[in-house]
Amino acid sequence: MSNVTVIGAQWGDEGKGKIVDWLSAGADVIVRFQGGHNAGHTLVVDGVTYKLSLLPSGIVRGGKLSIIGNGVVVDPWALLKEIETVSALGVKITPNELKIADNAPLILPVHSLSDKAREAAKGGSKIGTTGRGIGPAYEDKVARRALRLCDLAHPMTLREKLEPLVVHHNGLLRGFGAEEVNLGDMLQSLLEIAPKITPFRARVFETLYHARKAGKRILFEGAQGMWLDVDHGTYPFVTSSNTVAAQAATGSGVAPRTTGYVLGIVKAYTTRVGSGPFPTEQDNPIGERLGARGHEFGTVTGRKRRCGWFDAIMVRQSVRIGGIDGVALTKLDVLDGLDDIMVCVGYDTPNGRIDYYPASSDEAAQLTPVYERLDGWQENTHGIQQLDKLPGAARRYVARLEQLIEAPVALLSTSPKREDTIVLADPFAGV
Repeated sequence: MSNVTVIGAQWGDEGKGKIVDWLSAGADVIVRFQGGHNAGHTLVVDGVTYKLSLLPSGIVRGGKLSIIGNGVVVDPWALLKEIETVSALGVKITPNELKIADNAPLILPVHSLSDKAREAAKGGSKIGTTGRGIGPAYEDKVARRALRLCDLAHPMTLREKLEPLVVHHNGLLRGFGAEEVNLGDMLQSLLEIAPKITPFRARVFETLYHARKAGKRILFEGAQGMWLDVDHGTYPFVTSSNTVAAQAATGSGVAPRTTGYVLGIVKAYTTRVGSGPFPTEQDNPIGERLGARGHEFGTVTGRKRRCGWFDAIMVRQSVRIGGIDGVALTKLDVLDGLDDIMVCVGYDTPNGRIDYYPASSDEAAQLTPVYERLDGWQENTHGIQQLDKLPGAARRYVARLEQLIEAPVALLSTSPKREDTIVLADPFAGV
């Protein structure tokens, strides 16, 4: 049996939470490997809604080990609040159920202040960050001035590690005309939270090594989506981490071959939160209809998502770059009742038609989507659990998407509920 890596294949918000929760029934260990608490997963389990940001989606299932890997930037205050919220819903979360890599970088309050100050200074050129400090925290990691979880276990040296970080960010805040932070106050806050968060620290690489040697099945859970990847996404309107499947190995401390079957999560249409290009966006009644039926509001920010038609060119590029073996197609029911459904199959540019999304933002700004029209269906697909129960036009839509993106549909989701999942291929069976 294979391990499974789950990534978003669009701009995030594809429904990864429900799919990871569904897959976690067959997993022993669930690992979150990148991002921060800017990500958001909504799960509906037995009528109870769980909104997760840092905690792996498998945490709501008993008897599973959840891991936050070193590729994640961790806000300890946000994490403890999330643990308290989810625990209040009856979920047991102790160091036996949750482990955090001791080399995971920390998000500090100054990161959020820097994030917001820089975003405000951009005016009309905002990236659209959540303002939660994820980007500045990753910058500090690369610049070798970050605090990591393991540092909280050594209070005697914490001040000297914290000082260069504070000096750097205070310089930025001063330049933006924002209020600076006090080193002593931040040190005291860290000393107070350290005993609450350090019990969860672990040598995650070792935990995963022994799990693999014991034949346990590991589920690697990504955040956001491929088109927010800092290398391969719609730069500069991207997140600050790699969101592709390859990051599962780096961000959790395992060998690349360990990550197994790559499952890309794909919405039956396209959405995006915040700024940035969106070739198939429908800023019209169609887009409003998709947003209303799909309840398209960000789990973390509450921001309204932009909506548009399915972009097969972008998803196919995700398949090729991400090594996606199969996809989970979500929210098919949102398309119910449409007479016509459009799918982008190419782009027209001033220099002719192309079948890829260009790296250059200047070239991307000149794209005009080329659409293929497919028949819609009037029947209700919400909650259907068998493929042959879907309307013929819906099955043809799924089959055509498979052709266009060059990857099979392994799972088909027709509602947020666990049980409303049509299984066409078991990802844990491998390829």
